[in-house]
Amino acid sequence: MDKHPLAGQKVILNCKPDPDELNGKEFVIEDWWMNITGGKSWMFSAGNPACLKYAMRSGLAGLPINNNVVYGKVGSFGHLIHESELGEVVK
Repeated sequence: MDKHPLAGQKVILNCKPDPDELNGKEFVIEDWWMNITGGKSWMFSAGNPACLKYAMRSGLAGLPINNNVVYGKVGSFGHLIHESELGEVVK
């Protein structure tokens, strides 16, 4: 899979519902989750805290069940974010 086109850039998140209070936060995109894990889907990453939190949040938010998910950080904490939740690039 090609590197995410916004890898290394900072975007504003559009996450709703938002139990982790991510909406409006700056998020630095590392890459697609599957690239980071060598092709492993977030759905089969048992025990990974970021994947577990994303699974719960995606169910509440009604996000698509697919692998269009990026990994990145808000501050020093890693999160999985669906591509539909990525907002404007921070300049």
